[in-house]
Amino acid sequence: MVRLTHEPIQYERLAESVRRPHCGAVVVFLGTVRDLTGERRTVALDYEAYAPMAVAKMAEIEADTRCRWPVGEIAMEHRLGHLEVGEVSVAVAVSCPHRDQAFAACRHAIDRLKELVPIWKKENWADGTTEWVHPTGSARHGSGEGN
Repeated sequence: MVRLTHEPIQYERLAESVRRPHCGAVVVFLGTVRDLTGERRTVALDYEAYAPMAVAKMAEIEADTRCRWPVGEIAMEHRLGHLEVGEVSVAVAVSCPHRDQAFAACRHAIDRLKELVPIWKKENWADGTTEWVHPTGSARHGSGEGN
């Protein structure tokens, strides 16, 4: 299951959705909005995506992860819109027969999601400035005007 949402991510529901009788491990990764990025204080993030392409890329990551590990089930959800410090921006849940498989599969899925999925975030700094960041982590453009 892959999904983009403007609503808060219900990670407990996500974890329960991947549990399977033949899987002894469920791993959940939560990405949250932190208050520091490098030396700068973050007050909020804004996420935008080209939804059809983002969902398609997430589905490719799901399929690739299933090919590499004995996944019972996998769920990936990314939040869009304005998020405050502490809110969950992304969640990945994976079940596998054994914990080492579940950890590896979950790590692979979130790493690929961050690398490949066209979701952009705007860092909103405490000094009133903002900066759009491309999914690979490079700045798209910045502004001293706080746009």
